[in-house]
Amino acid sequence: MSVKAFELVPAVERDLLMGDKARINIECIECCGKHLYVGTNDCFIHHFLLDEVASSKGKLSYSTQKLLHKYLGLKKPVAELRAASALERLIVLCDGMVFLVDMVTLESVPSAAGGGAKIRGVTTFCVNENPVNGDPFCVEMGVLSSKRRTVQVYMVYEDRVQLVKEVNTPEQPCAVSIDGYFLCLALTTQYVILNYNTGASQELFPYNSEERRPIVKRISREEFLLAAPGGLGMFANSDGASQRAPVNWSESVIAAAVCFPYVVALDENFVTIHSMLDQQLKQTLSFRDGRLLQDFEGKVMLASTKSVYVLVPLPLERQIQDLLAGHRVEEALVLTEGAQRNIPKDKFQILHRRILQQAGFIKFGQLQFLEAKEHFRKGELDVRELISLYPLLLPASSSFMRCHPPLHEFADLNHLAQGDQEKVLRCKKFLISYLGEVRSTDVVNGCRDDVDTALLKLYAEQDHDSLLDLLASDNSCVLTDSVPWLEKYHKYFALGLLYHFNGQDAAALKLWIRIVDGELQDSTRSDLYEYIVDFLCCSSSMEIVWKYADWALQKDPTTGIRIFTKRPVGKDRSEVNPDEVIAYLGKHSQALLLYLEHLVLERKMQKEKFHTHLVVLYLDRVRLLLSESPTDEGQLTRAREKLQAMLRESDLYRVQFVLGKMESCDKLLLERATLHGKLEEHDKALHILVHKLRDFPSAEAFCIWASSSRDPAYRQRLFHLLLGVYLDGSPPGKGQAADGGGGEMEMAAVDLLNRHGEVFDAVRVLRMLPESWSLQLLRPFLNRAIRASMHAGRTSQIALGLARSENVQLLHDRLKERRKPIVVSEKKGCHLCHNTFSEPSVVCLPGGVPVHVHCAAQRVRDSPTKRQLANSGNHT
Repeated sequence: MSVKAFELVPAVERDLLMGDKARINIECIECCGKHLYVGTNDCFIHHFLLDEVASSKGKLSYSTQKLLHKYLGLKKPVAELRAASALERLIVLCDGMVFLVDMVTLESVPSAAGGGAKIRGVTTFCVNENPVNGDPFCVEMGVLSSKRRTVQVYMVYEDRVQLVKEVNTPEQPCAVSIDGYFLCLALTTQYVILNYNTGASQELFPYNSEERRPIVKRISREEFLLAAPGGLGMFANSDGASQRAPVNWSESVIAAAVCFPYVVALDENFVTIHSMLDQQLKQTLSFRDGRLLQDFEGKVMLASTKSVYVLVPLPLERQIQDLLAGHRVEEALVLTEGAQRNIPKDKFQILHRRILQQAGFIKFGQLQFLEAKEHFRKGELDVRELISLYPLLLPASSSFMRCHPPLHEFADLNHLAQGDQEKVLRCKKFLISYLGEVRSTDVVNGCRDDVDTALLKLYAEQDHDSLLDLLASDNSCVLTDSVPWLEKYHKYFALGLLYHFNGQDAAALKLWIRIVDGELQDSTRSDLYEYIVDFLCCSSSMEIVWKYADWALQKDPTTGIRIFTKRPVGKDRSEVNPDEVIAYLGKHSQALLLYLEHLVLERKMQKEKFHTHLVVLYLDRVRLLLSESPTDEGQLTRAREKLQAMLRESDLYRVQFVLGKMESCDKLLLERATLHGKLEEHDKALHILVHKLRDFPSAEAFCIWASSSRDPAYRQRLFHLLLGVYLDGSPPGKGQAADGGGGEMEMAAVDLLNRHGEVFDAVRVLRMLPESWSLQLLRPFLNRAIRASMHAGRTSQIALGLARSENVQLLHDRLKERRKPIVVSEKKGCHLCHNTFSEPSVVCLPGGVPVHVHCAAQRVRDSPTKRQLANSGNHT
């Protein structure tokens, strides 16, 4: 695709060069700074001074002044000119001879003494622009001879030339270029590269010099441009390899030059310009009668037979902007990155970032969002440039001003979309994604308020799930801009979160309460009431808690009480005084009950007033249910179970106080029995259970409960007391059958004995029982009693045996630990009988004292309770 990279500007017009001489033609040109030298076919050298002139619009032209012209006197065309500015000399090839001319006077330089200033039989020559000789007042030159298959290397001085190297070639060379020690040659049939220092050579590719004119052009250090078959411009380095793709130019190219990043080629009718970066043809200029094309230190000059022109490159930025204007993003980026080596680093970075940003907006306008995002990221785009395209997204307080000159052609998103709502929606989704990615990066440094506010507005408008995540996390949304936007889209819950983040908890709660009460419509959270309760539970402001807890408790006491029961305790939250809460909950009876249960049953607080208060509330609840008509038996049962459990398990409430409140209620006998049990008035309790309630299972359960933390004797006493109540309440009548006929109390007594026989003292029970009772009736009790007695006796014997065995083992271990021999002799006497030992068998008493075996046995028989036997054995 075309791009205007160069303009063709006249430098030397026909009239200035030749006047009225129509037969004069240009043969060669050389430019050194502002000085232009032109060699013609009539053996003249013309010297011109070129001055650049820039118009008010920045267009470049040349003011040309002819300084001198000189006839060389050889009557042949001047074939080639090369400037050696350090020597103030022109190297001239004319009539097969190379000689030196003064750059100022154009006079031929006479030969120095002892050396010549001319070389004869030359077809062409080139100057080494990367000389290996370190002398600044010396020019290296490669020369091709018309008579020999050689390349000669000369050193050119101010007044002489000196041959330093001659390199043979396999064929007659017809074109040469030199860089350092490397010679790039066009031979008759092929191109080669020679190292004249080492003699190494490398064939490149074949070429027929008879069919077309060869081109050998040095373009950079150890790199050359060659005209290859098939109309290709090939690049080759000193190793014979090509590190760039070839350019496809015309078959009839007669000259080429490089002005990075372009390759300029000349044929008979056109000048073509290809990019070295992507090898594409970028520009074509019509140029008839073209003859010469050369580059001089970055200045590209062309010549026809009659005139000289300068190919002026357009400024790089203008070329890039032209490409961007044509939406040729990839080409613009390739051109920008390819020009990096020619631009100072700081300037390039600024240019590159801007081009990337412009490219991003072009891709954005084409809805190619992935490419746009990548260009924005690499170009470090101020994200507000993108946000500003979306009307009203930037907060009113933002100080952002768009970049100038602008990075894009869009007024806003509506201008870009041209009424296409689908395109608008896609652009908004892209911005949501992009802002979400860059929000936590350094890209938004200094503009976090603008980014977060824009995101909030987009989330609210698009009903995006991330709105709550944004507001629940650390954010910089501008409150004054965000409030009306959230209200517009009925995002009241989100607005409450924003108020909370900005420290306005009271405003947040008012808003949320209005939603729960139905004044505002917002379905964001179906559990908003529970959320408010949890919010109050975690609030560090007790003023707010006291203010809004009443509303929560009236709404649902069971859930609302969590404000106090689930309240965490931390470094910024002091524990609420339970007394204050209880006083506050005075008008919320159900909540008060739940809170006291929390204190007593969950937190296990050991305070009498809390326990007593809870018992009284339980009691009031039971009495209330009892007073209702009809009575809800299910609720009453559950309420009494709670009361009874509390009465049994707590030891902190005021028993006498509670008992006094029950005196007037005859329906709470079971509870009164429990209270008598707390007061150790077990006879009264059992009397109520047995005689008033006739609830025998509860009487047995009472005995078990009342003795649960006491010793066995206490439990035995309670069961004997219960048995006595049963027996006293129903004495056997005269003539009653011995096998048990009896009344209800007798059966209760029998059942008690048979179920808990192991608790009773059997002898005492037998004394208490009526003589008329048969053994068959008491058989289970007697069996268990006998079995228990036998088990206890045998267990005692086992324990005694184990204890004795353990004692013997310990004494044995003790003796082993000592590991000292027991010495006995006829001179030592027994500690018990004081007679001497006549045999080695002894018994060792504790302390290591030896005694006769028979003395030890006698001692054990006499004192069986004394465990003095330690060990026995043979000792010597």
